[in-house]
Amino acid sequence: MSAAGTTAAASQPGAWVVFCGQTELWWLRLLRPGFRHCFVALHDGRHWVVVDPLAPFTDVAVLDLPPAYDLPGWFRALGMTVVRARLRRGLARPAPWGPFTCVEAVKRVLGLHAPFVLTPWQLYRRLTRPGG
Repeated sequence: MSAAGTTAAASQPGAWVVFCGQTELWWLRLLRPGFRHCFVALHDGRHWVVVDPLAPFTDVAVLDLPPAYDLPGWFRALGMTVVRARLRRGLARPAPWGPFTCVEAVKRVLGLHAPFVLTPWQLYRRLTRPGG
C-alpha cells in the first residue's frame, strides 16, 4: 500500500468495516451494488490488522504501515464505503447462530449480536443507525 496519509481519527484504536461491490461470485451480484462484500480493519494504536472473510478462506493480514496511516481513507479513495464500528467485548451470551458469510464473520469480530442482519447492506444500515 503506497498512498501516504494520516489522520488523528485513524491513529486511534478501533474497528472499521469496509464494504465493496466487486465480486467474482455470480450469486453475490444479486446483492445491492456497492454492498456485496464486507471485511474489517482493526487498529490497536500501533498496528493495522485486516480480517477479510473470503469464500475459499479468511485472509488475516497484519499490515506494515506507520501507526498513524489512514487506512480507512485509503479504502475510501478506492471507492469503498467505510464505517467506524464499536467493538463489543465482555459479552456473556454466545452469538446467535448464523450462516458463515462475510457478514457473520465481521459481526463476530465486532461482537455484534444481530441475528437478522444477513447482508452487507443490512450490516451497513445497522452500523450507521443512531446507537448502531
